[in-house]
Amino acid sequence: MAAPARKTNWFAIWVSVAVVVLLVAVAGLVVWMNNTATAPDPVNTPDAAVINQETGAITVGDGAGTMDTYIDFMCPVCNQFEQAYGEAIQSLVDDGTITLNIHPISILDRASQGTEYSTRAASAMYCVAAADGSAAVPFMQAMYANQPAEGSTGLTDEQILAIAAGVGVTGIDSCVNDGTYKGYVTAMTEKTPVAPSAQGIGTPTIAINGQVIDNSSLPAPADLATLFQ
Repeated sequence: MAAPARKTNWFAIWVSVAVVVLLVAVAGLVVWMNNTATAPDPVNTPDAAVINQETGAITVGDGAGTMDTYIDFMCPVCNQFEQAYGEAIQSLVDDGTITLNIHPISILDRASQGTEYSTRAASAMYCVAAADGSAAVPFMQAMYANQPAEGSTGLTDEQILAIAAGVGVTGIDSCVNDGTYKGYVTAMTEKTPVAPSAQGIGTPTIAINGQVIDNSSLPAPADLATLFQ
């Protein structure tokens, strides 16, 4: 008696085919994601007398004492610090008491809806400082005067260029638009020291004569000079 013909299990076959198709699709997606992942920005080091290439500091003045400020242009507390202490700091620079080292860093890109405002703004400050060191502080002050709200998209490159032009710096369009120093900003941000009572990098971070201090220990602006006596 002939053996009964085996029935083809089409359900199992189609399940197997579906699994293979799914695996191929997943593999293709992984390859696509790897190929389209954003490459890190190149680390272009700004070359100017006022920029310490190793630390990222934009130096102002030549006094024996040093004050390092680590700032983020999206940081509202940094703006408050500038409004409260900016004039006193500049007075200490002008009378030869201190050298001011400004470190534009980026810790608040997450607060600009994907536009990387903090990094773009810091990169732009290097563009300005490299073009005209004397314009660095006026640019910083103007950027704070036009500071966007935290959580907004921030200023556009065009608006940043207009601010630079307002302090006398032009011809840096490609530097700003291309984000020439974005990779450098990222690298320098990683070198930011942590204040004694902080859990991680924050802004503003202040160092006096190379020693990082808690912001709460800053004296009143009128007494700032006592830190260097």
